[in-house]
Amino acid sequence: MHELSLCQAIVDTVTARATGRPVRRVDVRIGHLRQVVPDSLQFSWEMLTQGTDLEGCSLVVEHVPAVVLCRSCEAETTLDWPILACQECESHNVQVVSGEELQLASFDLVGGNR
Repeated sequence: MHELSLCQAIVDTVTARATGRPVRRVDVRIGHLRQVVPDSLQFSWEMLTQGTDLEGCSLVVEHVPAVVLCRSCEAETTLDWPILACQECESHNVQVVSGEELQLASFDLVGGNR
């Protein structure tokens, strides 16, 4: 369950950046190709923040679809599965446009600061 270690890194980063100020919400962007299970990430978040300054803070996950650009036929397609192939011509000569993100996008402090 790599979600636990990913979540620990998010908790550590937000805690360090918030410098003791209360945090209301944390926004993360996670690409489809990262194969992160949202429910496992939420479970890890609740477990890791319990009894900390981040307890009660919501974790909002934005799912970023996997999109590839085919170098053979130049089609840009959204992938349903993490198989890097063009859905138009089935070529594996593709460039990933999005879907590899793993980003702490922002966090909101109580009082409205971001």
